[in-house]
Amino acid sequence: MTTLSLDDLPALLAPGTTLAGLDLGTKTIGLAVSDRSLAFAHPRPVIARKKFGKDAEALLKAFAADQVAAVVIGLPVNMDGSEGPRAQASRAFVRNMAQLTALPFAFWDERLSTVAAERTLIEMDFSRKRRDGMIDSAAAAFILQGALDRLRVLRQP
Repeated sequence: MTTLSLDDLPALLAPGTTLAGLDLGTKTIGLAVSDRSLAFAHPRPVIARKKFGKDAEALLKAFAADQVAAVVIGLPVNMDGSEGPRAQASRAFVRNMAQLTALPFAFWDERLSTVAAERTLIEMDFSRKRRDGMIDSAAAAFILQGALDRLRVLRQP
């Protein structure tokens, strides 16, 4: 299974599993993981990008450690709704990951997630240097939290 709609995820999630959120940057991969009740997103340390094989290995190890059942990946859509090179790169990343894992992936429109994450870190009085080291994981947490909120609405009768 490669990609699916976020609306199809609830049927695949076993009790006690988690969701992961990814924000693909050019230099780092932001990672966040939900709690087991699928209510809150928690940022994890960023993964410095190297080669795809090493990036994938680090991600799969993190997914196994947190009992991840599915991955929500930010899709960097342009403000006009079109998809540019970064969105194509995200889709290619998922196609390559699908060859290494049976975990399903769902895309989430990540417009302005990095901006929101940076504003939050500024409000928390993080220095520019400290923000740079965690912005992608904070953005991944924003992406994942948006998806978790949507899933909560889907589960309501």
